[in-house]
Amino acid sequence: MPAKQRRVALMGFRSVGKSSVTIQFVENHFVDSYDPTIENTFQKTLKIRGQEYSLQVIDTAGQDEYSILPQSYFVNIDGYVLVYSVNSRKSFEVVKFVYDKLLDMKGTINGVPVVLVGNKCDLATEREVPFEEGKRLADSWKVAFLETCAKEHHSVTEVFTQIILAIERAEGNNPDQKNSCVLS
Repeated sequence: MPAKQRRVALMGFRSVGKSSVTIQFVENHFVDSYDPTIENTFQKTLKIRGQEYSLQVIDTAGQDEYSILPQSYFVNIDGYVLVYSVNSRKSFEVVKFVYDKLLDMKGTINGVPVVLVGNKCDLATEREVPFEEGKRLADSWKVAFLETCAKEHHSVTEVFTQIILAIERAEGNNPDQKNSCVLS
Protein backbone atom coordinates (compact mmCIF):
# COMPACT_ATOMS: atom_id res chain seq x y z
CA MET A 1 0.00 0.00 0.00
CA PRO A 2 1.53 3.35 -1.00
CA ALA A 3 2.08 6.03 1.64
CA LYS A 4 -0.78 8.50 2.04
CA GLN A 5 0.31 12.12 1.59
CA ARG A 6 -0.85 14.45 4.36
CA ARG A 7 -0.17 18.15 4.98
CA VAL A 8 -0.39 19.39 8.56
CA ALA A 9 0.01 23.00 9.72
CA LEU A 10 1.09 23.99 13.24
CA MET A 11 -0.48 27.28 14.27
CA GLY A 12 -0.51 29.39 17.41
CA PHE A 13 0.86 32.48 19.11
CA ARG A 14 4.57 33.32 18.79
CA SER A 15 7.04 31.58 21.11
CA VAL A 16 4.71 28.76 22.14
CA GLY A 17 7.08 26.12 20.77
CA LYS A 18 5.62 25.25 17.36
CA SER A 19 9.10 24.94 15.87
CA SER A 20 10.39 23.02 18.90
CA VAL A 21 7.54 20.50 18.62
CA THR A 22 8.12 20.17 14.86
CA ILE A 23 11.89 19.74 15.07
CA GLN A 24 11.61 17.31 17.98
CA PHE A 25 9.15 15.23 15.92
CA VAL A 26 11.08 15.35 12.63
CA GLU A 27 14.70 15.36 13.80
CA ASN A 28 14.47 13.97 17.36
CA HIS A 29 16.25 16.82 19.06
CA PHE A 30 15.37 19.96 20.95
CA VAL A 31 16.40 23.36 19.66
CA ASP A 32 16.70 25.73 22.58
CA SER A 33 16.74 29.08 20.81
CA TYR A 34 16.57 30.32 17.26
CA ASP A 35 15.17 33.13 15.19
CA PRO A 36 11.40 33.45 14.96
CA THR A 37 9.96 31.32 12.20
CA ILE A 38 8.74 32.86 8.98
CA GLU A 39 7.48 29.54 7.66
CA ASN A 40 9.26 26.21 7.31
CA THR A 41 8.17 22.91 5.83
CA PHE A 42 9.44 19.55 7.08
CA GLN A 43 8.97 16.00 5.81
CA LYS A 44 8.59 12.83 7.87
CA THR A 45 7.11 9.39 7.31
CA LEU A 46 4.98 7.94 10.06
CA LYS A 47 3.39 4.48 10.26
CA ILE A 48 0.05 4.23 12.03
CA ARG A 49 -1.83 0.93 12.29
CA GLY A 50 0.04 -0.53 9.34
CA GLN A 51 -0.54 2.46 7.03
CA GLU A 52 2.39 4.64 6.06
CA TYR A 53 1.86 8.40 5.93
CA SER A 54 4.18 10.83 4.22
CA LEU A 55 3.74 13.97 6.32
CA GLN A 56 4.51 17.44 5.19
CA VAL A 57 4.59 19.57 8.37
CA ILE A 58 4.18 23.31 7.90
CA ASP A 59 5.61 25.26 10.82
CA THR A 60 3.87 28.62 10.48
CA ALA A 61 4.89 32.05 11.72
CA GLY A 62 3.26 32.95 15.04
CA GLN A 63 -0.24 34.35 14.88
CA ASP A 64 -2.04 36.82 17.07
CA GLU A 65 -5.64 37.98 17.15
CA TYR A 66 -4.88 40.67 14.56
CA SER A 67 -3.08 38.39 12.10
CA ILE A 68 -4.24 38.19 8.56
CA LEU A 69 -3.84 34.48 7.98
CA PRO A 70 -2.39 33.77 4.53
CA GLN A 71 -4.58 31.84 2.09
CA SER A 72 -1.80 29.22 1.93
CA TYR A 73 -2.73 28.18 5.49
CA PHE A 74 -6.13 27.02 4.23
CA VAL A 75 -5.43 25.54 0.81
CA ASN A 76 -4.33 21.91 0.60
CA ILE A 77 -3.88 21.56 4.36
CA ASP A 78 -5.37 18.34 5.69
CA GLY A 79 -5.20 19.05 9.42
CA TYR A 80 -4.16 21.59 12.02
CA VAL A 81 -2.23 21.38 15.26
CA LEU A 82 -3.15 24.41 17.35
CA VAL A 83 -0.43 25.07 19.93
CA TYR A 84 -0.48 27.25 23.02
CA SER A 85 1.96 27.44 25.90
CA VAL A 86 0.65 26.37 29.31
CA ASN A 87 2.58 29.29 30.81
CA SER A 88 0.87 31.90 28.61
CA ARG A 89 -2.81 32.81 29.02
CA LYS A 90 -2.47 35.08 25.96
CA SER A 91 -1.39 32.14 23.75
CA PHE A 92 -4.45 30.19 24.95
CA GLU A 93 -6.73 33.06 23.93
CA VAL A 94 -4.99 33.26 20.53
CA VAL A 95 -5.65 29.57 19.70
CA LYS A 96 -9.37 30.24 20.17
CA PHE A 97 -9.11 33.08 17.64
CA VAL A 98 -7.14 30.89 15.20
CA TYR A 99 -9.71 28.08 15.54
CA ASP A 100 -12.57 30.48 14.76
CA LYS A 101 -10.66 31.75 11.71
CA LEU A 102 -10.14 28.15 10.53
CA LEU A 103 -13.86 27.45 10.77
CA ASP A 104 -14.60 30.67 8.86
CA MET A 105 -12.15 29.79 6.07
CA LYS A 106 -12.62 26.02 5.83
CA GLY A 107 -16.31 25.72 6.65
CA THR A 108 -17.69 23.23 9.12
CA ILE A 109 -19.44 20.67 6.94
CA ASN A 110 -17.32 17.72 8.06
CA GLY A 111 -15.46 19.58 10.75
CA VAL A 112 -11.85 20.63 10.48
CA PRO A 113 -9.31 18.04 11.65
CA VAL A 114 -7.64 19.72 14.65
CA VAL A 115 -5.57 18.68 17.64
CA LEU A 116 -5.22 21.15 20.51
CA VAL A 117 -1.79 21.11 22.18
CA GLY A 118 -0.68 22.73 25.42
CA ASN A 119 3.12 22.85 25.11
CA LYS A 120 5.76 23.47 27.80
CA CYS A 121 4.00 21.31 30.42
CA ASP A 122 7.36 21.01 32.20
CA LEU A 123 7.00 24.63 33.35
CA ALA A 124 4.63 23.66 36.19
CA THR A 125 5.54 26.58 38.47
CA GLU A 126 4.84 29.11 35.67
CA ARG A 127 1.57 27.52 34.54
CA GLU A 128 -1.23 29.97 33.66
CA VAL A 129 -3.57 27.53 31.86
CA PRO A 130 -4.68 24.48 33.88
CA PHE A 131 -4.80 21.10 32.09
CA GLU A 132 -8.57 20.93 32.75
CA GLU A 133 -9.15 24.23 30.94
CA GLY A 134 -7.33 23.00 27.81
CA LYS A 135 -9.26 19.73 27.98
CA ARG A 136 -12.59 21.57 28.33
CA LEU A 137 -11.83 23.72 25.28
CA ALA A 138 -10.85 20.67 23.19
CA ASP A 139 -14.00 18.83 24.32
CA SER A 140 -16.14 21.83 23.31
CA TRP A 141 -14.51 21.66 19.85
CA LYS A 142 -14.77 17.83 19.82
CA VAL A 143 -11.04 17.49 19.10
CA ALA A 144 -8.13 15.62 20.70
CA PHE A 145 -6.13 17.38 23.41
CA LEU A 146 -2.59 16.73 24.58
CA GLU A 147 -0.08 18.48 26.74
CA THR A 148 3.48 18.19 25.45
CA CYS A 149 6.99 19.08 26.36
CA ALA A 150 9.10 19.41 23.22
CA LYS A 151 12.21 19.76 25.37
CA GLU A 152 11.71 16.29 26.91
CA HIS A 153 10.03 14.74 23.82
CA HIS A 154 6.90 14.20 25.94
CA SER A 155 3.83 13.27 23.79
CA VAL A 156 5.33 14.90 20.67
CA THR A 157 4.87 11.90 18.33
CA GLU A 158 1.39 11.36 19.79
CA VAL A 159 0.39 14.83 18.54
CA PHE A 160 1.06 13.79 14.95
CA THR A 161 -0.57 10.38 15.42
CA GLN A 162 -3.71 12.12 16.72
CA ILE A 163 -3.88 14.61 13.83
CA ILE A 164 -3.51 11.80 11.27
CA LEU A 165 -6.35 9.89 12.96
CA ALA A 166 -8.49 13.07 12.95
CA ILE A 167 -7.81 13.58 9.22
CA GLU A 168 -8.74 9.97 8.48
CA ARG A 169 -12.02 10.31 10.43
CA ALA A 170 -12.85 13.58 8.60
CA GLU A 171 -12.30 11.82 5.28
CA GLY A 172 -14.76 9.10 6.29
CA ASN A 173 -12.13 6.47 7.05
CA ASN A 174 -12.51 5.14 10.54
CA PRO A 175 -9.03 4.22 11.72
CA ASP A 176 -10.48 3.27 15.12
CA GLN A 177 -12.19 0.22 13.66
CA LYS A 178 -10.59 -2.88 12.25
CA ASN A 179 -11.58 -3.85 8.70
CA SER A 180 -14.56 -6.12 8.93
CA CYS A 181 -16.76 -7.88 6.48
CA VAL A 182 -20.43 -8.55 7.22
CA LEU A 183 -22.47 -11.05 5.23
CA SER A 184 -26.24 -11.05 5.49
